[in-house]
Amino acid sequence: MNIGEAARATGVSAKMIRYYEDVGLIPPVARTSAGYRAYSESDLHRLTFVRRARDLGFSVKEIGDLLSLWSDRSRHSADVKRIAQAHIEELQNKIAELREMVGSLQTLVDCCAGDDRPDCPILESLERSG
Repeated sequence: MNIGEAARATGVSAKMIRYYEDVGLIPPVARTSAGYRAYSESDLHRLTFVRRARDLGFSVKEIGDLLSLWSDRSRHSADVKRIAQAHIEELQNKIAELREMVGSLQTLVDCCAGDDRPDCPILESLERSG
């Protein structure tokens, strides 16, 4: 299966497939005599795993760690759970930061008259340092 077919089958763009190969999330795949990548079912399975992990927001490093555990039949599920729990904490921190940003921006929007005058508390706030 060529890269375009692999992309359609897994929902991972050809560009991202090449990137995942470059960063080592997927091993270099076999090549045809013409030099084109040839993907196996095993490669597609791994790409689907990576896509699902990316959909959940795991970083490339975390996905690499998860892939290592996935292929290690002597793994401990506690190791997988630890990675997932750490990721949940990161997501919760990001959510809190986003909520704070929304609150700050909402306050600025509420202070802005939004009329024909040039005065704008939003721009004034952005130009202030700290």
